[in-house]
Amino acid sequence: MATHCKTVTFLGASTGVGLSTLKHTLAAGHRCIALCRIPSKLTTIFPPETTPNLQVIQGNAHDIAAVSKCLVAEKGKLVEEIISTIGGKFILSKMTIDDEEVCRKGMTTILEALAQLRSGGATGRPHIVVGSTTGMSRFGRDIPLAMIPMYHVMLKVPHEDKKAMEDRLVESGEAYTIIRASLLVDGETSKEIRVGIEDPKTGRESKAIGYTISREDTGKWVADNLVLQLDGRYVNKIVMVTY
Repeated sequence: MATHCKTVTFLGASTGVGLSTLKHTLAAGHRCIALCRIPSKLTTIFPPETTPNLQVIQGNAHDIAAVSKCLVAEKGKLVEEIISTIGGKFILSKMTIDDEEVCRKGMTTILEALAQLRSGGATGRPHIVVGSTTGMSRFGRDIPLAMIPMYHVMLKVPHEDKKAMEDRLVESGEAYTIIRASLLVDGETSKEIRVGIEDPKTGRESKAIGYTISREDTGKWVADNLVLQLDGRYVNKIVMVTY
C-alpha cells in the first residue's frame, strides 16, 4: 500500500500502455481518476466493489468540461499526476489514423483545462506524462536502420501529430515526461528495459535504440519510475524505452 496516496488522472487507459500503468498504480494503493468514453471497458476489468480507489468518469479527452472533472483531486486542489496515452486508430489502407490531430487536440484540452481551473482558484502543478513514439528525435537516429522506411513513410501522419503534441507540452511550462516507446507489442515479460534520455532543448543525454517493447512492460515501467516513485532524472525530459 502506498505510504503517500497520490491522485492520478488517466486519459486513454482502457487499453495498452495506459491500462497497464493504471493497473500497477491501483495495485500500489493510489487513487486514480480515469476518463473513458465507454466506462464499462474499465469497470469490467476493475469492478467498483473491489477497486474503490478508481473513479471512472464518462467523457471524451477532447471535451474540456469532462477533462476538467478529472483534474481535481479535492476542492481547490489539482491532481498530482496526469497520464495521457490517447491515440487514433491506424487505417492501413490510407496510411493515416482516424483522427489526424487526436494527440495535439488532447494536449491542448489538458492545458486549457488546467488554465481554467487555476483561474478559478485551483492550486497545484501536476506532472504530465504522455505516450509518444521513437522515430521522431531531432537529435539523431533513435530507431534501428531497418525500421526507418516504416516509421518515416507508413507512420508519417501519426508522427506529425505526436510531434505537435510534444511541442505543445514542452512549451507549456508544465512539468512533464514524454515517453517514446519503441514499436509496441503485446505480452508482459521479465526482459530488461533499456532507457535513453533526451532533453528537448539541449539534446541526447543517453541512447537506447531497439526494435520493440510490450505495452504491459512499458506501463509497468511508467508506474514504477514516474508514479510510484518519481525519478527526477526523467522530469522535463523525453525518455526512450526499449528492450
